[in-house]
Amino acid sequence: MSSIPDDLHYTKEHEWIAGIDDGLTLTVGITAYAAEALGDVVYVQVPEVGATVAAGEAVGEVESTKSVSDIFAPVGGEIVEVNQAVVDDPSLVNSDSYGDGWLFRVRLEGDADDLLSAEEYAALTSGES
Repeated sequence: MSSIPDDLHYTKEHEWIAGIDDGLTLTVGITAYAAEALGDVVYVQVPEVGATVAAGEAVGEVESTKSVSDIFAPVGGEIVEVNQAVVDDPSLVNSDSYGDGWLFRVRLEGDADDLLSAEEYAALTSGES
């Protein structure tokens, strides 16, 4: 089973979110669980800097040799940065999903509701195996 860092929050759609406890700019990526399920990632589409997104909205996609999956905004806000390195080298999603494979940063507007703890996400993914 893939690792699930305790210091992150998660969504039911398999995104991870860093920075909830630190402030208003949150880093978003897809979990190692999702990356493993996708297989080799060959293309990543991220939202544009400056775009305003709503929580739960599809904001990009990840394409692998097996399938295409939407990336959902875990919170509402403004996209303030995208990871060009992962656009240029999508395999970072597989090799370092919680590090260099992050996707975008969003300035939080409103609340970060409906996020899961590491323990809750572990319970969710153990039921999907």
